[in-house]
Amino acid sequence: MTIRALIVDDEPLARDLLREMLAAHPRVAVVGECRSGAEAVRAIDRLAPDVVFLDVQMPEMSGFEVVAAVGAARMPRVVFVTAHDRYAVQAFEVHALDYLLKPFDDARLARAVARLDAAGDGLGARLAALLAERAPARPERLVIHDGGRAVFVPLAEVDWIEAAGKYVVVHAGAASHVLRESISTLEAELDPRRFARIHRSTIVRVEQIHAVETLLGGDYEVVLRDGTRLTTSRGHRHRVQALLGRRG
Repeated sequence: MTIRALIVDDEPLARDLLREMLAAHPRVAVVGECRSGAEAVRAIDRLAPDVVFLDVQMPEMSGFEVVAAVGAARMPRVVFVTAHDRYAVQAFEVHALDYLLKPFDDARLARAVARLDAAGDGLGARLAALLAERAPARPERLVIHDGGRAVFVPLAEVDWIEAAGKYVVVHAGAASHVLRESISTLEAELDPRRFARIHRSTIVRVEQIHAVETLLGGDYEVVLRDGTRLTTSRGHRHRVQALLGRRG
């Protein structure tokens, strides 16, 4: 029985090498290649591969975010690919998910291919457990330093956040606060189940989203409960698409 494989890696040489190595395995047919996590989410939905060789560390969207966007229950069998994340390797072993540690040789790839059938048993539950295990502790409030005082803003009161150079502006109801932190740093601290980055300059609290409207060209406009309208960017459309699937 043919195993239909999807290769996901942001490095062209890595994709080429893995494709060439998989060519030595007659059971495996490469049905697609993706250079980003966003492409992978779309390709998984369109191609329905049997297995995804998924790079862990990619710009914009990591391999773990791909799993979260697709949904652990809907994710095909996975062979994670990583360069140096020792913690991830240990987690893969605990949850019986296979991995390839770069650089890997033909023998190691052969073992991964041999384990593909067994890797499918209970995969959804193991992926969900892996994501939960990796999830760091999330703050419940932001500490905003304003002159000689500190203002505590509960995340449950935040509507949306916008980048302002090296800082961000936190919009919470009628109040706005300047936080001396970059939007990328703040995004990494926030719970992705509660906050979504829909633009390189915008993060929204998911519960504040009232509607999502489709614009010409396939972009989206997110409408918040207070009427605020925020436009997505092309590179972040997959986040809104994931939200639509999750909230639908």
